[in-house]
Amino acid sequence: MSKHKAPSPLWRAVAMVALPLGLGLGLTACASPGGTNQPAALTVGTTEPTEAQRRAQIRLELAAAFLENNQPAVALEEANRAVQADPSLAAAHNLRALALMQLNEPVLAEQSLQQALRLAPRDGDSWHNLGWLQCQQQRFAEAEQSFAQALRSPAYATPSRTWMVQGICQARAGQAAVAIQSLTRAFELDPAQPVTLYNLALLHHQRNESERARFYLRRLNQTEFANAESLWLAIRIENRLQNREAAQQLARQLLRRFPDSRQANAYERGAFDE
Repeated sequence: MSKHKAPSPLWRAVAMVALPLGLGLGLTACASPGGTNQPAALTVGTTEPTEAQRRAQIRLELAAAFLENNQPAVALEEANRAVQADPSLAAAHNLRALALMQLNEPVLAEQSLQQALRLAPRDGDSWHNLGWLQCQQQRFAEAEQSFAQALRSPAYATPSRTWMVQGICQARAGQAAVAIQSLTRAFELDPAQPVTLYNLALLHHQRNESERARFYLRRLNQTEFANAESLWLAIRIENRLQNREAAQQLARQLLRRFPDSRQANAYERGAFDE
């Protein structure tokens, strides 16, 4: 996680601690890619915030910091205080929803997101987060509509993230071809995003498109975000392509860096098709 002078505005991101690196797998360390925008102004057309708005902003920044530090319960308390100080602050309801999502309270999270959208109907971040929540509940058609709303938002700063999450959601819905299109669009906008790279590689591998899978996975495994999962997929791809030397090089890296991982165990068992 990069360091910023101000807390990362996590209300502008999907709750990435819940977002899988692979499809349907538990996540890793990609907590808030792209979350570098400064917080938006509290109100439109107001140059001097009120005392209540200042208090709300302070609580909101505290909530963001706690959420970034994987303390959703404390983040929720601070977000609630921000809402109490300024109920009209859409970002506070949005961040409150992210904390609730991490605490496995989807009904309350959706209520907070709907309130955020009542206050700011064209806010792409809230539409994005609502789409991800709907995807987690397998409400795929609704999720598609929410992602489309996010992408149509004129001031939305991170469309690559929405294309990425939409692609993951489409893959979960069994729509691999459409998922590849969405993830490819995410890659075009942000070619270094590790979650996009992994999922593109995985989908192409599942479709026996090994050369395409290798293209994306090599980009990932040459970065600091390479992990046991990405190395194991690369080994399986090289093994399918009968490139034994490359597979062995990757295997040595996997066994050296992640000797106790499930993937290392699978390699030692020769379970390439699991």
